Amino acid sequence: MAARIVVALTCMVVMLRLSKAAVYKVGDSAGWTTIANVDYKLWASTKTFHIGDTVLFQYNPQFHNVMRVTHAMYRNCNNSNPISTFTTGNDSVTLTNHGHHFFFCGVPGHCQAGQKLDLNVIHTTSSTPLSDPPISSESSSLSSPPSSTTTIPAAGVPGPSPSHAASLPHVAAAIVALLVSCLFAIFAY
Repeated sequence: MAARIVVALTCMVVMLRLSKAAVYKVGDSAGWTTIANVDYKLWASTKTFHIGDTVLFQYNPQFHNVMRVTHAMYRNCNNSNPISTFTTGNDSVTLTNHGHHFFFCGVPGHCQAGQKLDLNVIHTTSSTPLSDPPISSESSSLSSPPSSTTTIPAAGVPGPSPSHAASLPHVAAAIVALLVSCLFAIFAY
């Protein structure tokens, strides 16, 4: 009986965490580019990022990349020693800590042209990391598989938080599937 209770509680915690997560495509329909003159600062200001949310960078890997950098590197568009580099053109980054996360395109001139992003993950009392925090710079790779998903910690710079955003429908489907699996596990004893 105790095992059933533990399984049920674990399932409920996982479902609550999943139900709060959102996926954001950086730049919306334009994606991660310099061609469409996307104002990434404005784009980020219309979103409220939470721990567990995922940001998706979609771009042409022949012309762009994504570098996660420190605040100082972000301010100066310094790409000499990024925390991590993404090069697939379809890179997902799961946010695991509150605070600022800094990204830019490392192709010469692109950051200076505005292809840079400062995401602020708000701090709420109920937010806890969904997975193991920090990745090290050794784990980043310049030659990645066709798609990558990475979990990253924040850069530790406080700041204001923008407005709320809704979760995507596929998160709801995942929750329903998880709930059915959990119920089956509970009553299968």
